[in-house]
Amino acid sequence: MAARSSATSQSAAVSSSRSVFYTMEDFKASFNLFCAVCGIGSLAMPSNYARAGPLYASIALGFMILANMYATLKLSRVMLVAPSSVKTYGDLGEWALGKWGRFFTVVSQMGVCLLSPIVFLVLGSTLLDVLFPDSFSQTFWIIFMALMVVPTFWIIFMALMVVPVCLIPTLKESAGMAFAGCMGTIIADIVAVSVLQYNMRGHPSIPSPDVSLHQVLTCFGNLALAYGAAPVVPDLQREHSQPQRMPRVVVVTILFVSAFFVAIALAGYTAGGCQLSGNILYSIVSTSNPMGVAPLGFTTDRGAVVMAYLFMQVHITIAFSTLTQPAFFMAERLVLGMHQSPAIVPFGQDDHLDVDLEQEMDDKRSYHQSSTPLENGRQVSASSMIEKTEGRMSHLRVALEFGEEITEEQLSAEYRGTKNTLRYISLRLCIIAILVIIAALLQDKFLDLEDFTGATAHTTNCLLMPLLIYLRVFWKSMPIYDKATSMFVMVVCAIAGCYVMIHAGEELFTPSDDDTLFPYCETEFQDEPYYVRNSTN
Repeated sequence: MAARSSATSQSAAVSSSRSVFYTMEDFKASFNLFCAVCGIGSLAMPSNYARAGPLYASIALGFMILANMYATLKLSRVMLVAPSSVKTYGDLGEWALGKWGRFFTVVSQMGVCLLSPIVFLVLGSTLLDVLFPDSFSQTFWIIFMALMVVPTFWIIFMALMVVPVCLIPTLKESAGMAFAGCMGTIIADIVAVSVLQYNMRGHPSIPSPDVSLHQVLTCFGNLALAYGAAPVVPDLQREHSQPQRMPRVVVVTILFVSAFFVAIALAGYTAGGCQLSGNILYSIVSTSNPMGVAPLGFTTDRGAVVMAYLFMQVHITIAFSTLTQPAFFMAERLVLGMHQSPAIVPFGQDDHLDVDLEQEMDDKRSYHQSSTPLENGRQVSASSMIEKTEGRMSHLRVALEFGEEITEEQLSAEYRGTKNTLRYISLRLCIIAILVIIAALLQDKFLDLEDFTGATAHTTNCLLMPLLIYLRVFWKSMPIYDKATSMFVMVVCAIAGCYVMIHAGEELFTPSDDDTLFPYCETEFQDEPYYVRNSTN
């Protein structure tokens, strides 16, 4: 009798949480997703308008909003119907596309999860250099310069700052910090555009960019980087006790992020026009002379610069941990043998998919056979328990039929014990050390590295692979317009990604000597600020 009462109350609790539009667990997932998406990509939003002009930049941004939301939703939907043995993005690739699917998924995901943190380290070193100019004595630098260049010191320092955050075992435990990371980005961007608007007040008509196909296409790199949600979605969905709610989390988060992107882009562009830098933080202060005049000809209050740079530093410190978490998970599985799961049986076209399972479960919830055993206060069939144990049951069916709440204790169980703790800490520190070395080699190439990362790893992992997996799994049940949309997005993104990859790669490895101050503008506005308030007024 007590068991029946427990089952009834638990069923009511699940029904209640399902009727709530957004639960606390949804908010936690949103914070992590927001922190992964809304970061350094937001810094380049005004520059897209500076490159391509309002019309073409708005079209490009609108396309990327829809394309990324579409691809991420499809990835979430596939993850729902995948068997519970599928735990990572790589597992999903193998289940849908076989061994080659795992290869391309893992390689592209590792690219996102490792190239983006390299970008964070490079940007973080610049932020610290501006925040603390001339921080050391001349004697210190003479000794240090004999070993390495100055920015390398800040890269190492930046890496030491992120180590404590990176040693948190799971994403679910870091939701509070993810919220702090979200606020760091928002405040940094708002302060930066406010500085621009204040110091450029009273300006005449802003100069328009010298629009070309090249400048429009090069917007694609940082736009792809800005919307890199796919790598963390499988992990967040795996840790969510009601994974069927993740599509809603994805839509709400991406729409909120997109609205913020549009606001920042327009606020920055209406002040600086085509004379904005590729990073809005570089437009409010000279990174080579932090105490001098900004590129647009004004002198910024030091306090405003410190606020913008410090809050962005908070964000990248936390986002570094969020984006490296999937890479840590995969490395721990491959190197340490952790997170093992049953063998993955490749998907077959005749396999049954639990697409409408939630409605079916609601229809049948009131009827249970008395012979079925109890599991967590619920009556489930013996066959269901076997399927779950063998990893053949879908994530959606596990959540609906068993109703297990995934706790932080369960997720961190494999990290307990002195031996396990030392092993995973050592592995994560080795990965961070490798990232530091690569960042030191590319320390002067932030903008090109940003475009290259977006055009290669993010395009493949966040746009192409999710849609390819979705087409493979749902091909028979997809309407024709869904197939056409998926293929159109894949073709456009592949072409634009290849173009930006080639261009950014050339700038990374064979850079040109062009030192034009404002390269997005027509010739008359390329060398001098179009408006300097102090001298004009």
